Amino acid sequence: MLLVPKGVRLTSYGGDAEDLDPTALQELVDDIAAGSFKVPIDTVYRGLASVVDAHERMASNQASGKLVVVLE
Repeated sequence: MLLVPKGVRLTSYGGDAEDLDPTALQELVDDIAAGSFKVPIDTVYRGLASVVDAHERMASNQASGKLVVVLE
């Protein structure tokens, strides 16, 4: 844990599906099915060569959402 940079959040989940709150899980599934669940996307990069740029943005902690790399 000492190697995780300051300002970086590290999460994990080690439980089983039975450990999840069924009501909260159903709300999430319903939102996804209705198209109302939104994932914040910061930048979309195109092509394998852009992985370096995406990684630099991630490493500098500048992204305010997900970084997406599309391989065409």
